[in-house]
Amino acid sequence: MRGVIRSRSSVVGSGRGSRRKTEHREPKTATPWSRLVAAARHARTHAYAPYSGFAVGAALLARDGTIWSGANVENSSFGLTICAERSAVVAAVAAGRRNFRALALVAGRGEPASPCGACRQVLHEFAPRLPIRMVSADGNVRDVTLAELLPLGFAHEDLERGR
Repeated sequence: MRGVIRSRSSVVGSGRGSRRKTEHREPKTATPWSRLVAAARHARTHAYAPYSGFAVGAALLARDGTIWSGANVENSSFGLTICAERSAVVAAVAAGRRNFRALALVAGRGEPASPCGACRQVLHEFAPRLPIRMVSADGNVRDVTLAELLPLGFAHEDLERGR
């Protein structure tokens, strides 16, 4: 029940005048999608996309609860462009984070944009079953997992088989 608030009721007092007390709490495994999407939207405002005009923002939730944002940075030598998702991963790893819980991605209009193949593989290195929320700038949302986007990602085990 991702993101659903659970309630628990108990009776306070006894007999006449008893009242029901309700305690609300989010499950510990809930993904703070609204915070992640907001961080990705904000990161998108810092994208450098003078060639394509396609600004992308990403927000990566580390296992410890910190959010790492990234934006795409284009280059006139197109092969040197870095995507928002990889930008967020690099920032997180440079700060010592390597375990991730979720990714939000904001880009384009209409159907939400998906991470490119290179980003899928980089994300797979750290979280092969990562939940991903893709959101378009005009509010369309699609939830997937990295395993759905990259079902046969190259992993550490593949390197071992080649030795």
